[in-house]
Amino acid sequence: MRRRTGREVHGILLLDKPIEDSSNHALQRVKRLYMAAKAGHTGSLDPLATGMLPICLGSATKVCSYLLDARKSYRVTACLGAATDSGDAHGSIVARTKAIELDPEAVRRALAGFRGESKQVPPMYSALKHKGKRLYDLARSGIEVPRAARSIRIFSLELLRSQWPELEFDVTCSKGAYVRTLVEDVAKALGTLGHVSALRRKFVEPFEESQMVTMPALEALASQGLAELDEVLLPPDSALSRWPSVVISAALCARLAQGLAVPAGAQWPQGQVRVYSPDDDFVGIGEVRAPGQLAPRRIFSPVNPAAE
Repeated sequence: MRRRTGREVHGILLLDKPIEDSSNHALQRVKRLYMAAKAGHTGSLDPLATGMLPICLGSATKVCSYLLDARKSYRVTACLGAATDSGDAHGSIVARTKAIELDPEAVRRALAGFRGESKQVPPMYSALKHKGKRLYDLARSGIEVPRAARSIRIFSLELLRSQWPELEFDVTCSKGAYVRTLVEDVAKALGTLGHVSALRRKFVEPFEESQMVTMPALEALASQGLAELDEVLLPPDSALSRWPSVVISAALCARLAQGLAVPAGAQWPQGQVRVYSPDDDFVGIGEVRAPGQLAPRRIFSPVNPAAE
């Protein structure tokens, strides 16, 4: 068995992913800078896109799956009048339409129709799988397969600019929503074609846009030493900051770390919670279940009961 090499570092980096980098390439660059033994990203961004790419290092990789469910917000620039095979500017143009007048009020009415819950068919150029193969691999081979529509939710959709052939808007959406498909659907509602020409992810909840760190800034910190790099990492529990939290004794923390359910407080909210020790150390993720039980889900920091 190959042994993992690298430094044990734990935390979340909110990378401002540069354009043309794939999410995996950006991840590997960050992993090398931190000399990290373990790293993963959550919520892939296309090479065309820039913006927030949460990168989890060490034990923080245990929260990656929870960030996948988070709301995400994007600034989108659409090029109207042309459709591409990939739905973005990296693809080949497959159809064109003549110019139309973009009345801002008409555009706002069209955008309003996409707010709320709806069904969306994922694009062929996506990382979803069909019979074990990535859809984008099938698409590059000229193969198109049926895709089931999925439920998504658009929480906000605000027009910023409309001047042919460009449309710019901000959108905040649920997991599973594809901006490329949204742009194509909006263009269709306006009586034209369209594709994504620029895309920036502004934030992934619960994080804020101002918390992002650029790759040049990271490289500058790396030249000063690993301690400087570590300063920009957020703790693993920051990804769960909007969850309710509970504090239990060190003895109960130790039992939870052994995979055993422990008593839950009568007033604790049911569902998933952040669990902390009396010393305010983040122990992990638990689930409060009836009747009066706290079950372990993900343990980060086992606590020595002798510390109580």
